Amino acid sequence: MTSALYSPTASGSAALPQQVGPSVPKPIDTVRVAELIGQLLAALGEDPTREGLAGTPARVAGFYDAFLSPDPSTATCFTETSLSGQLVIVGGMSLWSLCEHHMLPMNLQVTAGYLPQGEVLGLSKFGRIAQQHAGRLQVQERFTRQVAEEITNVIGSPDVAVAVRGTHLCMSMRGVRMEQARTDTVQAGGRFQTDPILSQQFLTLSTTQWKAA
Repeated sequence: MTSALYSPTASGSAALPQQVGPSVPKPIDTVRVAELIGQLLAALGEDPTREGLAGTPARVAGFYDAFLSPDPSTATCFTETSLSGQLVIVGGMSLWSLCEHHMLPMNLQVTAGYLPQGEVLGLSKFGRIAQQHAGRLQVQERFTRQVAEEITNVIGSPDVAVAVRGTHLCMSMRGVRMEQARTDTVQAGGRFQTDPILSQQFLTLSTTQWKAA
């Protein structure tokens, strides 16, 4: 389930069919990016060779190279046969991504939950999975779905839910310029779709994480 409500306080969920997102980005041509940034500065009326800007094209190219080339995530699961019906939630994961519509930053507060079945996923892997999908040109709705789908594939169970609260500079510093606006998205599968009590527990704990951030 995914919901995207462009409101300072609203959140929810709605059915979303499986979708195919963009392929993994190709390696970045940093030399070409630096050239283009220099051209952009000139088009903006600046002198890209002046003091203060002389190294800017290379620095910007280096930023894109590092930001859009995250390390691949590797999942580690540990056998734990004594667990039964326990809800595991990992929150407080704050990441940056780039909105693909305006190439402006968006901050994503991520909470993930699942029901272990005979094994548990290493806690740091939730953050690595989220980082990998954030390190590209994105939209929050697709990011939420991709993180949930990868966790589902790793643990081999559909009992996964991911909630994301986003702050989008494309909305807060341009356009309507609403600095307090937030976007909430939720992707849920398995028992998180069919068990209203479990779903409410997850959403309640997710919003608690966001308020504490």
